[in-house]
Amino acid sequence: MKYIDEFQDPELARRLLDDIHAAATRPWALMEVCGGQTHTIIRHGIDQLLPDEVELIHGPGCPVCVTPLEVIDKALEIAARPGVIFCSFGDMLRVPGTDRDLFRVRSEGGDVRVVYSPLDALKIAQQNPDREVVFFGIGFETTAPPNAMTVYQARKLGIRNFSLLVSHVRVPPAIEAIMTSPSCRVQAFLAAGHVCSVMGIAEYPALAERFQVPIVVTGFEPLDILEGIRRTVRQLERGEHTVENAYPRAVRAEGNPAAQAMLADVFEVTDRSWRGIGVIPASGWRLSERYRAYDAEHRFSVENITTREPAACRSGEVLQGLIKPHECEAFGTTCTPRTPLGATMVSSEGACAAYYLYRRLGTTPTPQEASPVA
Repeated sequence: MKYIDEFQDPELARRLLDDIHAAATRPWALMEVCGGQTHTIIRHGIDQLLPDEVELIHGPGCPVCVTPLEVIDKALEIAARPGVIFCSFGDMLRVPGTDRDLFRVRSEGGDVRVVYSPLDALKIAQQNPDREVVFFGIGFETTAPPNAMTVYQARKLGIRNFSLLVSHVRVPPAIEAIMTSPSCRVQAFLAAGHVCSVMGIAEYPALAERFQVPIVVTGFEPLDILEGIRRTVRQLERGEHTVENAYPRAVRAEGNPAAQAMLADVFEVTDRSWRGIGVIPASGWRLSERYRAYDAEHRFSVENITTREPAACRSGEVLQGLIKPHECEAFGTTCTPRTPLGATMVSSEGACAAYYLYRRLGTTPTPQEASPVA
C-alpha cells in the first residue's frame, strides 16, 4: 500500500500540473503506449487537467485489442473442437470474433476455462492426459516470459498434450510503425514501464534519435503519469530527444536478463499482424523451431478463416491514435461493454472502455474532482 499512497498524493499532483502548465508554451502531442496508462489518465481526468497545449494520444498499447481478428477466429474454432480444453485469461472471453466470442463457444458446449496463469493450463494438461489443452498466449513483452517458461516446462516434463496459441507483439517496432505513418502527429512517447522492466531500454535510444522524439519510461499511478508528461514536455520545449527513465523503482536499464534469456530460447522474432493496424515487420514472436511441437497453429490445422470487422467499428483508428473513442459514431450506442463491436470496448485496457467507464464528456473536472483520492 505504500506506493499507492505515495503516488496518488493530490498535493504533489497539483504541483506537477503547475510545472507542466508553466513549461508548455507550444502545442505538443504525446502518445502513451500502454492501455493501463490510458485507464489511469482517463479515470483520474489527467488529460482534462493538462494545459491546452498538451494533447495525449492513446496508442496501441492494449494487448487484447491488438490481437488480430484472424487469431481470435482461430481460437474460437480450436476451442469449439471436441476433446479440446481451451484456457485463457478472462479478458479474452468477450472479445468479439467475426461472428461469436469465447463465451458463446462455451455456451454451445466448448470446454473454455478461465485461468490466472499459463502454468494453471499446464496443470490442467497434466490432470487430463486424454485431452488437448491449449492456452491463448497474447500480449506484449510483459506476458511473454511466463508463457515462454510454461512451454519450456512442458517440454522439460514431457507433457505432450499442451500447446500455446501465440499472438505476442513487441513495442519498439510498433513505435517505428507509428512514426513512419503518413498520418502521424506524435512528437513524444510515454513508454510502458512494465515492458521496460523486462526488456530494458536498449532499443529506445536509436528510435529517439532517428525520429527526434523524447521517450520517457513511465509508470502507472497518477503521479507516475504526470511526472512522465512533465519530463517529456520539458524535453520538447528544449528541443531535446533523449530516453529518460522516470520509473526507476521498477525499471533498470538492462531490464531482466533471465526473462530475456527465456524469451530468446523459446521464441523467435516474426512479422505480426495487429488488429486495426495491419502487419508490422519483426513486431511479434512465435515459438522457435525447437518448441514448434507446442505451437497450437501447427498442431491444429485451421483453414478457410474468413474474417469480417463490423463496418460501424472504428477501433482501428482508435488504436492508431487517429481518433478519440467518443468520436466513433457507435460509441456508447450500438457499442457498449455489454454489446462490444471491437476489443477496445471490452478489454480492461481498451481506450474505448476507459472512456465509457470514466470520461465525463463535455465537462472539465476541477483539480479537486479529478484528484486521485477525490
